[in-house]
Amino acid sequence: MDLIEKQYKNRPQKWLYQMLTLLIVVILIAWSGSAVEINGGKQTGLTIAKNIILGIFHPDTELLFNFTTDGVAYLLFETVCIAFLGTIVGAILAIPFSFLAASNIVPKPIAFLGRLFIMAVRTVPPFVYGLMFIRVTGPGAFTGLLTMSVCSIGMLTKMNIETIEDLDVRILESLDAAGCNTFEKIRYGIMPQLIPNFLSTAIYRFDMNIRDAAVLGLVGAGGIGAPLMFAMSSYRWNQVGAILAGLIILILVIELFSTKVRVKLTRG
Repeated sequence: MDLIEKQYKNRPQKWLYQMLTLLIVVILIAWSGSAVEINGGKQTGLTIAKNIILGIFHPDTELLFNFTTDGVAYLLFETVCIAFLGTIVGAILAIPFSFLAASNIVPKPIAFLGRLFIMAVRTVPPFVYGLMFIRVTGPGAFTGLLTMSVCSIGMLTKMNIETIEDLDVRILESLDAAGCNTFEKIRYGIMPQLIPNFLSTAIYRFDMNIRDAAVLGLVGAGGIGAPLMFAMSSYRWNQVGAILAGLIILILVIELFSTKVRVKLTRG
């Protein structure tokens, strides 16, 4: 024990070196932050950050309450339409893919190929899909619709596969014992189990598509993303605040509505 205490007391004292290193790092960070300029401007980074915060908390009310095609209300409505129609198309197309990739419905090799295809679809980010479709259809809301549809297929199919594979086959056995035909077994045994989960998943995807549609506007896929990008690039932070305020209100309303619908579908 005496030897250990002696070695501990004689250990190298590095605290001075560590304090000096920390002080140098802090000085360098403070100096680099004060020297930051945007695009050669004469405002420092702290000034730009202050302007952003002030602009967001003091939105441009004229833009916010402008009900023409250049106003926030119309742009939000376009964003909702892109997300809604994209979700509808994706949900419809996801149903056959879901059955083709469910191992309890089709042979396992076919199910494996179906899952492989869906995995490939889900691998590509929405931003990349948007850039690809813009080359084909040009910028506009239709590009956003195609992007939302493809992205929705990937997620909805994955969730629907799990629902299909969790089917309660005992209900089908009971209907079969009661003498029901194939159509009646699908109508009364399969569909009541699948429809609530399918709809709940589609509504959840619609929530996600609202946010994705706003981001896709940055690449010219319609919606409110493009005006948001232009306002940010020209440092019109009051307009940025108006657009963000509209987005926040829209997402809160849709979140409240979709939550109530999902709870009702889940509880019947």
